[in-house]
Amino acid sequence: MFRLDADRAVEFCDGLRRRDFLHAGSLPFLGLGLSHFLGWKAQGALDQTKDVNVIMLFLVGGPSQLDTWDMKPDAPAEIRGPFKPVRTNVPGIQISENFPRMAKNADKYALVRSLHHNAAAVHDTGHQMMQTGRLFQGGVEHPHIGCVLSKLRGPKGDVPAHVLLPKPIGNTGGNMPHGQSAGFLGKSYDPFVLNADPSDPNFRVPDMLPPEYLSALRVDRRRNWRAMVDQTVSRFETSQDARLLDSTFHQAYTLMSSARAREAFELSNENEKTRERYGLNRFGQSCLLARRMVEAGVRFVTVNMFETVFDEITWDIHGSKPFSPISCYKDLVGPMFDNAFTSLIEDLHDRRMLDNTMVVAVGEFGRTPKVNPAGGRDHWPACWTSVVAGGGVRGGQVVGSSDEIGANPKDRPVTPAQFAATVYQALGIPLETELPGAQGRPIRVVDHGVEPIHELFS
Repeated sequence: MFRLDADRAVEFCDGLRRRDFLHAGSLPFLGLGLSHFLGWKAQGALDQTKDVNVIMLFLVGGPSQLDTWDMKPDAPAEIRGPFKPVRTNVPGIQISENFPRMAKNADKYALVRSLHHNAAAVHDTGHQMMQTGRLFQGGVEHPHIGCVLSKLRGPKGDVPAHVLLPKPIGNTGGNMPHGQSAGFLGKSYDPFVLNADPSDPNFRVPDMLPPEYLSALRVDRRRNWRAMVDQTVSRFETSQDARLLDSTFHQAYTLMSSARAREAFELSNENEKTRERYGLNRFGQSCLLARRMVEAGVRFVTVNMFETVFDEITWDIHGSKPFSPISCYKDLVGPMFDNAFTSLIEDLHDRRMLDNTMVVAVGEFGRTPKVNPAGGRDHWPACWTSVVAGGGVRGGQVVGSSDEIGANPKDRPVTPAQFAATVYQALGIPLETELPGAQGRPIRVVDHGVEPIHELFS
């Protein structure tokens, strides 16, 4: 996620500055050349029979398993919490009363109730592990699954291979990477980041659409600006990031001038009833935009439900400020997720897109089984639940279970690495596929011996 903005402004002869033209946070995702693709294909690293897309809904803050999708109604009050379970349309599966629309669609998704890890109980750690399958160690930052897909398959036509909505994860209390970049693959494979709120009435995509003044210029003049850049910005072009310009400029120009790419971001083309069904909020409209992205050819969309856990109502229910009270699951966060997620899978199903679009909803950890003195729950990576639909996943099932208080997996424990392997399998990427790591050292997409959650597909 780089921007071609240098620390010194350079003006062209007509008064336009370089940063006006090359304000291009969208360039890095376009770095795949034909030679790379043919090389991966020759190695057998791609299953050409699969064309599955993924929408990853990242539930920043860590939802409580006991108050969402793995409730313990027979446990003591300090364990079971304030919410009641409700039946779903699948016999034997119950979820929280905070998700009434999800309850009517349980046949379309599966629950994995035995996710766990034993690393530090901090947000950054979980962000990395759930989106890359690995932990940041020894200075090696592993790539997001969507960035790996971008490297191996590249974009379809004029749209990015991997889009991140609406903004990257920000401050969550640590100073480590959040696992949303291309890591050791390089900036060329970073996602296109929207960096805008799609629920804003004045929503537009500043890093993708040309500045307003470009509409008054002839198309051929835009191409001529490339020569001006080459002649004027010699200092900039000696930097490492600038060397990406030659390989990405043509694709970036194609994107900025593509009517189809711009159309994908036009939420105003959706009727008001549809927008209301998703929820007229940042997360709801991001999920609607994610559906439009996939329809337009984007292979992987990451949607961050929140960007921080401080001074904002989120899943992070410690119970006291600057965090959230547990009541927000009923008042705000629960309904927000219920409407957006359910509308998304209903739309994908109705448009016959669910079979080839995997929707993953997951947080970085769960919450403590026992309610704390502030009436909330604290970080708990020992056990939590994720929701998975589409992309070949058989809905209406539960994989794994937790013990009687939701503290630890009781059976079929699932690690973040296995979860990542499951997404790779759905995408048709063999788990033995090797990526070029630092100093040319090959690194597998998942470690040797890591298996996907096979039950999800049976």
